[in-house]
Amino acid sequence: MSARFVIDALDFVCKAREHHGKIPLADLSRLQDFLYENKGEVEYQLNGVIDQNNQPYLQLRVKGEIQLCCQRCLGCLSHGLNIQTSLLLVETEDELVRADEDESVDALLAVVDMDVQDLIEDEIILSMSISSRHREGECDIFGTDRYKQKATEHTNSGNQFAALKKLRKT
Repeated sequence: MSARFVIDALDFVCKAREHHGKIPLADLSRLQDFLYENKGEVEYQLNGVIDQNNQPYLQLRVKGEIQLCCQRCLGCLSHGLNIQTSLLLVETEDELVRADEDESVDALLAVVDMDVQDLIEDEIILSMSISSRHREGECDIFGTDRYKQKATEHTNSGNQFAALKKLRKT
């Protein structure tokens, strides 16, 4: 397990700090239920910025590739991560409620002991679809050759009753 990076969110932004690194997928415990395998890592970059309206933001970028478990066939599904998000930091719960009313802004309560790894894991989970699965016909359960053969048979037969008509003649 790698060392955790904890920040005082507002101090990080006020000092316009920057942090980057890599996190092994095996260290992201809440993500494990979604993964087919936990090999590899994700790269991240976190910047503290103050926008033109003097609002504090954390800008986060996460890149990598993860192997998800297809919900249809339970096989391996590659999923590329390219997350770029800006999170408005607010100091009170009331500010957070008001910020949540504006759907164009993602807000986060500024705390003095913000765990960056937890923040990154949250953003990865939020970026995934509700039910990750292969495109139609690409699942392992179909087996590409077997699936194509069934589809060809279905289109060649044209009418379901054509096969019955052939049996009737014999």
